[in-house]
Amino acid sequence: MAETIERQIEQKFPCYYDLYVPDGNQAKPLVIALHGYGGDKRSMMKLARRINDRDFVIASLQGPHQHLVMPTQESPKLGYGFGWLSNFKPEDSVALHHRMINQIIDELGRSGQADTRQVFLLGFSQACGVNFRYAFTHNRVRGVIAICGGIPGDWETEGKYETGHVDVLYIAAERDEFYTPERMRQNATALKTRARSVEVRFFDAKHEVPRESYPVIDEWLRRRAGL
Repeated sequence: MAETIERQIEQKFPCYYDLYVPDGNQAKPLVIALHGYGGDKRSMMKLARRINDRDFVIASLQGPHQHLVMPTQESPKLGYGFGWLSNFKPEDSVALHHRMINQIIDELGRSGQADTRQVFLLGFSQACGVNFRYAFTHNRVRGVIAICGGIPGDWETEGKYETGHVDVLYIAAERDEFYTPERMRQNATALKTRARSVEVRFFDAKHEVPRESYPVIDEWLRRRAGL
């Protein structure tokens, strides 16, 4: 009896990122910034530049999964947002994220614009989990700044992730309804089993990037980059 089978075809489609390179001829450390679910590359670039646009090359990557944002009274036009993961075959989303990060590092290394020995991932909300997956799979990242986000669901799997070469700055919000302080403390404890160091900071905020965290992130980045 004939059966229906699923097959796969490979398609190329463009992914986008915004690049900011400070003035000067010397290659600088690289910050790859990832927005949260529903965000975009422009908003994340604006945030990253507010943290430090003097000492770091900034690449703000846009999530590959586009979705519609329905009109509201405050925003009457049909909008769009972007995300990093799909519930349908999420392993494909993870693999795509890894390829995008690798390509950015390779391109900016070849061009001489960034010092690829000093790469940092900055992510908010949904981006945190995929950034941790990348950082602890590929030995290409010095540190991860994770803001109001989680860790991979398979974090405890033996032999899944590498140990010891990544520093983590974990930013939490006291009034976050999605990633509560208790949940963030549990995640921080789990991160300490694999990270070289984990620094946890709490701020009086909701599910957002607290403005008060900007100088903390800046100081942490400069310290890790030896600036």
